[in-house]
Amino acid sequence: MKCEKDWKMLKVEGPLDFSLIGILSSISTVLAQRKISIFAISTFDTDYILLKSQDFDNAIQALTSEGYEVIT
Repeated sequence: MKCEKDWKMLKVEGPLDFSLIGILSSISTVLAQRKISIFAISTFDTDYILLKSQDFDNAIQALTSEGYEVIT
C-alpha cells in the first residue's frame, strides 16, 4: 500500500450555506497564483484544503495577504 506523508490541512470555517458561491475557487486561485498545489475535499457543510507541509507557511502568508483570516 502506498502512503504519501507530510500533508497539512486547512479547514474553511463552517457551516457554509449552499447559497455561498466560489469560496473554494477563490482560495484555490490565491494559492495557484503562488504555485501552491492543493487537494480539496468538500463535505456537506465545509471544505478542507490539504497542502504539502513544505508549502504550508507560504499558503498562510498568501491567504492572509489577500485578506483571509487564518487561525492556527
